[in-house]
Amino acid sequence: MFFAFSTFVMKALGRLPAAEGISAMNAINKVAPTPLFMLALFGTGVVSIVLSAVALRHLDQRWAVYLLTGTVLYLVCLVLTMVYHVPRNDALALVDPAGPGAARAWAHYLSPWTAWNHVRTVTALAGSTAFIIAIRAG
Repeated sequence: MFFAFSTFVMKALGRLPAAEGISAMNAINKVAPTPLFMLALFGTGVVSIVLSAVALRHLDQRWAVYLLTGTVLYLVCLVLTMVYHVPRNDALALVDPAGPGAARAWAHYLSPWTAWNHVRTVTALAGSTAFIIAIRAG
């Protein structure tokens, strides 16, 4: 999902007039936190933390280091989501798309949000790669 937002969703929203971009992003942000999505997003973090506790007891095994690395990378992704993206999404929800400051608010939201989403994408992909290597090394 992060990859999709980094590669085409935000580009498409950025091509819309500010009012439409704000409205579309707010609609996405409103429907995104479904129980299934939240389970996948945060459940992965919980499972990786639990598995990392096991890995800490097996640091002599190659897979343990990859598992710990994957967990750290995935947790960076989650922290970025909670401390950067969600607060900005919440602030955007307060912007009146038809208001006089909408275009400026959208411009200040779009580029930084997307840049930090690229970081989130890379950490999630790198974490997934580390988990795959851990499985293969185990």
